[in-house]
Amino acid sequence: MTEFLPVSSSAHLRVVPALLGWDDPGAAFTAVTQIGTEAAVLIYFRHDLIRMARAWWTSLRERTFLRSTDPDARLAWYVALGTVPIGVLGLLLEDLIESSFRDLRVTATMLIVIGLGLLVAERMGNARKQTEDMTLRDAITLGFAQALALIPGVSRSGATISGGLLLGYDRVAATRFAFLLAIPAVVLSGLFKLPDAFGGDGPGWGPPYWLRRWPS
Repeated sequence: MTEFLPVSSSAHLRVVPALLGWDDPGAAFTAVTQIGTEAAVLIYFRHDLIRMARAWWTSLRERTFLRSTDPDARLAWYVALGTVPIGVLGLLLEDLIESSFRDLRVTATMLIVIGLGLLVAERMGNARKQTEDMTLRDAITLGFAQALALIPGVSRSGATISGGLLLGYDRVAATRFAFLLAIPAVVLSGLFKLPDAFGGDGPGWGPPYWLRRWPS
């Protein structure tokens, strides 16, 4: 449920097991479960995504790329390029993401920091720009903001929305771009970590723990 709010769903998947005395489900479990919530985003934005995909293909065929006059084509390119920071940093910091970053103290600290960041962005944002006003520089900046979500406790949507508000986008535009930007990042990270969900002692694809323990 928290995946759709500007709070960290990965933090909840880290904190709740700790409160209940369960083992840490791990970064792979978090990445894979987010594919489910992202399915709802894909359904909600299906018309936008189809339109953007067609416009992107046209810009590719005509070799106009970011110079396309179609705002949907440019938006598609911005989403693709804005995904690069989290992809590169995710691969470079994979070991830290699965170990040090999952420290509960780090998670708690980042929950507070991103909450304050949302407050500051809400107060300081001038909220004038729309998604049609998006530039490559803004897309890359928001891509780095999204990359902060590699740390449990940092909300992916919260960080991106805060960045959008500080760059002058209104709430609707900042939120729309945040969810569009999350689609390739969440889906690709989930698929990348999918093999890890089959191994280990943590949550996976097998029957639930209580069912495995049930006497035959």
